[in-house]
Amino acid sequence: LVFLPVSVLVVGTFSYFYVKYERIIARRFSGQIFSNSARIYAQPETVRVGEKIDAKSIAAMLRHAGYSEPDGQSPLGSYRLAKDSIEISPGPESYHSPDPATIRFSGGEVDTISGKSGDLGAYELEPELVTSLFDAGQRSKRQLVKYPDIPKILVDAVTSIEDRRFFQHSGVNYVRLAEAAWVDVTHQRHEQGGSTITMQLSRAFFLTPEKKLSRKMAEMLIAIELEQKFSKQQIFEFYANQVDLGQRGSFTISGFAEASRAYFNKDLKDITLPEAALIAGLIQAPSYLSPYRHKERALERRNLVLEAMVENHAITREEADKAKATPLKLAPPNVEASDAPYFVDLIRDNLNNKYNERELNEQSYRIYTTLDPDLQTVAAQAVEAGIKNVDEQVKKLRTRKVKIGKGKYETQVKPGPEAQVALVALDPHTGAVLALVGGRNYGFSQLDHAVAKRPTGSIFKPFVYAAAMNTALDPVTAPDGQAAVLTPASTVDDSPSTFAYGDQIYEPRNYKEEYHGQVTARYALAMSLNNATVKLAEQVGYDKVAELAKASGIASVKPTPAMALDPPLAHPGELPAQLAR
Repeated sequence: LVFLPVSVLVVGTFSYFYVKYERIIARRFSGQIFSNSARIYAQPETVRVGEKIDAKSIAAMLRHAGYSEPDGQSPLGSYRLAKDSIEISPGPESYHSPDPATIRFSGGEVDTISGKSGDLGAYELEPELVTSLFDAGQRSKRQLVKYPDIPKILVDAVTSIEDRRFFQHSGVNYVRLAEAAWVDVTHQRHEQGGSTITMQLSRAFFLTPEKKLSRKMAEMLIAIELEQKFSKQQIFEFYANQVDLGQRGSFTISGFAEASRAYFNKDLKDITLPEAALIAGLIQAPSYLSPYRHKERALERRNLVLEAMVENHAITREEADKAKATPLKLAPPNVEASDAPYFVDLIRDNLNNKYNERELNEQSYRIYTTLDPDLQTVAAQAVEAGIKNVDEQVKKLRTRKVKIGKGKYETQVKPGPEAQVALVALDPHTGAVLALVGGRNYGFSQLDHAVAKRPTGSIFKPFVYAAAMNTALDPVTAPDGQAAVLTPASTVDDSPSTFAYGDQIYEPRNYKEEYHGQVTARYALAMSLNNATVKLAEQVGYDKVAELAKASGIASVKPTPAMALDPPLAHPGELPAQLAR
C-alpha cells in the first residue's frame, strides 16, 4: 500500500519535469542554435609564376578562406590536390569571378598557372578569414563545424577521455554516475562528475555549473530528452561547437574548430593525433590546463588522453608512444599577429553605425577588408620587440640607488605608468589600412591607441621638409641670400638658435643637447634634428608649412616656430594618411 502512492508520486514528478524540459528544449532548438556571426576577411593573396610555394600551402590558405575539397559543399569554392598541381574552382559565392585555374609546381615553386583563357602570370586566391565577429555580451568566438568535418581522431580522443560509452548509452551512464557518487561520498567532497557528453551539453545549454543534486537530476532528464530528439552525431556536433576550451586574449575559445585555430593556427581537418589529444584534454579545466601558462600540466593531461585512447582501442600503443614524444607546437600567443583584434574592433565600430548588434551576430555577412595578414604579423612582432626595448630604457631611467643605512644602498625602481604603443601601416597610394596594432596587449586592454589623439611630435617634421621641397626658400632667410629649391642634398644649419615670432622667443633644443652644424636635409630629417627643422621652417616660411598641413587635413596648425616641434593633436593613423597624400 505504501509502495503505490510513492510510485505515483515519483512517476508524477518525473512526468512533470519531463514535459517542462521538453518544452524548454523545443524552444531552444526551434530556431538558430548558434549565432552565425559575420566573418572578417583579409585582402586576397596573389600567387605568381616563379613564386616559392607548394600546393599544400595554397590548399591550407584556401581552406582558411572557406573552400572545401571536391566532396564538400562550400558555396565559396573547392580545390583538388594532385601530386604536382592544385585545381581551384571558385563557387557561386566567391569573392572573385567563377573562373577556375590550375597551378602546377616544379622544384618547390610555381611553374605554370592555367586559366580558361590560357596561361596566366598570376592568380588571386580567395581572401583568408581573419576572424569571426565576437558575441559582444559574452566576448566569445567560435567557428561552426559539421560532424562530418570533425576528424575521427578528435572524436575518439574526446569520447575516450570524457565519455567512452557515448555511442552506446541513452544519455546517462548510470554505472559511471554511481562510481562518481561513491567517490564523492567517500572523499566527502565533489571530485567526480560522472556526466556524459550529452549531460555536459545539457548543462551548457540549459543549466548552471553549480554542483547540486537537483542540477544533476535536471541534467539527466534533459540528456534523455536530447537523446530521443537527436542522433548521436547531431549531439556530438552541438557539443563540438559549444564546449569552452580556454581564453585567447580577452575572448573565450568556444568549440573545437576555434580551438584548433587558436592553439595551432590550423584548420580542424589538419590536426594531428597529439593536437587532438591536447584539445580533448582541455575540456576538463581549460584555464588550469592552459598550454601557454601551464605547459607541464597540459602535456600530462594530453598524455592521459592518449592512454585513454589506447585503453579504448582507438589507437595502438606505438601510436600513443610516438604522440607522447611529440613536443608541444603551439601557435604564437600574440593574438595581435593572427586575429588583428584592434583592426577588427575598428571594423566593428564602423559596422555598428550601419547595422544593429543582432544583425552582426546572427547574419552570415562576409566582410572584406584591406588587411594584409603577412604585414599584420610583422607589425605585431615589431611592436612586441619595440615595446620591450622601450620598457628596458624606461626601467633604467627609473632605477636608482637609495641609501638604507650606514654604507648600505638598495636598488629601487620608481613606479610609474606603463609605456603604450600604436602602429598603423598604410598603402601610400590609397591610404588603405594594411596593418594595425593599437596597444601592447589586447587581452589586458582593448583601448585602441591608434585612434586616440595625442601630441604628434617629430612625426610632423616631414611636412616642414615637404613644404621646403615644394617651394623656394625665402631669400631673406636662406643661407646665401638667394632663393633656392631644397633638395635632400641641400645643407641646413643645426646650431643652437633663438627664434623670434612677434613678441615671443622660442629656443628649441636637440636631444641630449647635441648639435651638428651644417648637415644635409636628408640627414637632418633622418636624425630628427630639432634646431635644423625649425630653422628650415623659418627659411621656407611658417605660413607655407601651415598651408601644406591644412591642405593635407590638419586644420588647427598655427604658423609659428613651435609648429615644427609641437603640432596639434592627432591619432597615429591620421598623419601617415596625410603624408601619403
